[in-house]
Amino acid sequence: MPRRQKAGSFSHIAKRAVLVLAALLILPYLLIPVYAVPFTRPVSTLMLSELFLLRGYDRRWVDLDEISPNLVRAVMMSEDGQFCFHGGVDWKQMRGVVEDTLSGEATRGASTISMQTAKNLFLWNGRFFVRKVLEMPLAIAADTIWTKRRMLEIYLNVAEWGPGIYGAEAAAQHYFKTSAAKLSTGQAALLAVALPNPFTRVASKPGRGMRRLAAVIDRRARNSGEYIKCIYD
Repeated sequence: MPRRQKAGSFSHIAKRAVLVLAALLILPYLLIPVYAVPFTRPVSTLMLSELFLLRGYDRRWVDLDEISPNLVRAVMMSEDGQFCFHGGVDWKQMRGVVEDTLSGEATRGASTISMQTAKNLFLWNGRFFVRKVLEMPLAIAADTIWTKRRMLEIYLNVAEWGPGIYGAEAAAQHYFKTSAAKLSTGQAALLAVALPNPFTRVASKPGRGMRRLAAVIDRRARNSGEYIKCIYD
């Protein structure tokens, strides 16, 4: 193949790759207003990967009103206590992470529920700086367009609670043989503290440390008051 022809072929492939990348970056922003519609039931990228790998998954969508307030409070107090007050990103927490990183200290988590929802729906797992850069504007866009109730409803229906287990209803059925609507305060707290790592923290078989952490979250949930007003006004 002549050199000029090879160069033209490479240029054509590069242009196509750029177009595909641009489409992938734009698509989430087009889907955000679609997902604002109450009857849409979004799936996460992890769910799609389960289907691609022919593994399947268990997810049973339920409206927020069909999820026990015990779980709603526990998840908010465990994952994002400022959920009702930020616009998708908790900049105070994020600033603390940057300062810790610059000083060489171990960083703490600063992902809000909005950021986790954006990641679950449109991105991938893992600690990657590029993913975090993509995650923040998506979280802000979603938080601008969706209500807080819709954001939490989607999050609680796409969150991963174990191998092939997605959403509050599937988790409640799998771990406690009950519905998401009937979760007790103790069960809700255990599910909430399992979220950061549901593969090592099994809600139905908690160790001493997990039970202790769940007790802390249960106390916070019982005293959540003003922190959950955007959900239960």
